[in-house]
Amino acid sequence: MKNECYKDTLIDALGIKVTEIGEEQVVATMPVNEATHQPFGLLHGGASVALAETVASLGTYYFINEEVEYAVGIEINANHVRRKKDGFVTAVGKPIHRGRTIMVWDIRISDETGNIICVSRCTIGVFPKRSE
Repeated sequence: MKNECYKDTLIDALGIKVTEIGEEQVVATMPVNEATHQPFGLLHGGASVALAETVASLGTYYFINEEVEYAVGIEINANHVRRKKDGFVTAVGKPIHRGRTIMVWDIRISDETGNIICVSRCTIGVFPKRSE
């Protein structure tokens, strides 16, 4: 994956690495460390949400024509079901709905042994680019 294009973005700051983008799913990993912790040394829920929206957004870009369209997150929810102190988490996003103007993604974030850490659903809007 071309992770270098995410330099100086939130994706870069959180250490998110995209490992797969395809029609069926998008996969990315993120370290659980001081950059992604909340004050009590656990994975911050906001970091998990950022990982989930990153996966959904990149998955949507797989399906659109970037020359004439752009995509942005318009809604996300997340259930944080297990805590995580260190190591890595992996997000797997799968499209639930692939419409012309709206795409809905199911994202499961798990630890190294497959335990679910967070379950998220993200809606991405697809809009036409305006000519300057």
